[in-house]
Amino acid sequence: MHRHTKIISTLGPASNNRDTIAALIEAGTDVVRLNFSHGEHEDHRKVVEFVREQAQEQGKQVAVLQDLQGPRIRVGAVQGDSVTLVDGAELTLSAFNSVEDVSSKGHIYVSYDALASDLAPGGQVLIDDGRLVLTVTSISGEDVHARVEVGGILKSRKGVNLPRVRTSGPALTEKDLADLEVGIDLDVDWIALSFVRNETDVVHLRKHLKAAGHRAGIIAKIEKPEAFESIDEILAVSDGIMIARGDLGIEMPMSSIPHAQKKIIHKCLLAGKPVITATQMLESMIESHTPTRAEASDVANAVLDGTDAVMLSGETAVGDHPAHVVKAMARIIRSAEEHWYALPERSRGLPEELSSIEDFQDVTDAVSLTACELAAHVGARALVCLTASGATARALARHRPQMPVYAFTDSPHVIGQVGVLWGTKAFQIPFQSDTDAGVRLVQQTLVSEGYIRSGDTIVICAGMPLPRKGRTNLVHVSYVD
Repeated sequence: MHRHTKIISTLGPASNNRDTIAALIEAGTDVVRLNFSHGEHEDHRKVVEFVREQAQEQGKQVAVLQDLQGPRIRVGAVQGDSVTLVDGAELTLSAFNSVEDVSSKGHIYVSYDALASDLAPGGQVLIDDGRLVLTVTSISGEDVHARVEVGGILKSRKGVNLPRVRTSGPALTEKDLADLEVGIDLDVDWIALSFVRNETDVVHLRKHLKAAGHRAGIIAKIEKPEAFESIDEILAVSDGIMIARGDLGIEMPMSSIPHAQKKIIHKCLLAGKPVITATQMLESMIESHTPTRAEASDVANAVLDGTDAVMLSGETAVGDHPAHVVKAMARIIRSAEEHWYALPERSRGLPEELSSIEDFQDVTDAVSLTACELAAHVGARALVCLTASGATARALARHRPQMPVYAFTDSPHVIGQVGVLWGTKAFQIPFQSDTDAGVRLVQQTLVSEGYIRSGDTIVICAGMPLPRKGRTNLVHVSYVD
């Protein structure tokens, strides 16, 4: 069975070599994520070289997603690399100003200049994904005094979260801007923006990309409550969304995360923009050969919710057997999708707003729904679109048709951006001015690749005359000779 939901694998120390990258791609990785919170620029350059080399050798398309660190607040260096914080202990928090500011059990330095001005007595400071919990007792000058509520081992460079605090500062740090230059030079397909607060943060990144003449898609990471509250505005200016459940689950009540996930996916489906579900999906498989039942259910439910892609982080970046994890995730996805398509259409949970042509004012959207319904009615082997921008592919994919979607384009940028899109595979071809010639080229390509055969029916969407960007106006039923 064709797998529709895409798999994103994060590369790291366990997987940044040629052999493991080859194994990840063979196992089913559709997109690789480069986490720019770690690693040197030269390391990332080498990894991208390996990815493109191995993808070409295997005849596969693998998109590259650059994940910017963003204004992540971290603990600085710690004495001896770790100290123990004891429940009930009093300590001081300050913004560090130099390399000489080394944290101890009585004084912790963090990478946030506005710490004292943004916090208030009674507020919480969470460290290391919430494993350490501090409560602010008072503020004096630039120093924040706090009490340890939940103690433990504090290590260097651990993340800091400030729940219910609207942090100040730029969306793109100096490090992000330097990393962005590298991403542009590497011609990455997607850029994920971390700790997005509102639509202004996304627009800021868009301006940098436009100034550089780069067409990478922007994924806004939803990991702060204020971003969740502004999801409509953020979605309107983004090309896709990542539900970063790790930080979101630290700053919001854990019990609210499943609802937030479903709500965000629903909105992305309505908008026709890809959505990635991320964080701790198969976390136990960093060491274990099998996922827990809860993890398998988590992946399956993300698929049933309608996510475009699921993302592996530590499992493939630092885990013991990265490719094995990808295979396990692919099996769970296929099983969930098989169950989903066995359900009556009304029971699949797709937004009702996508079910009638009367719901669409845009021609491309209306034609795409018609094409999906027609393909199902005639038992088409595949849906095909000829697209200059990728918009028709997105419009088709959001209806979650059972048959695969094949997007034909003359743009290498569209090829990469389709990589994260549900159920869609892209091909680069020269556009034909003649409709019949274009249909013949599509058929020849799909037959030669083994995706269709003589006697099959396919349904084709296009904007005529080609290439007609932004206006799909043709649905064509084609019988394969």
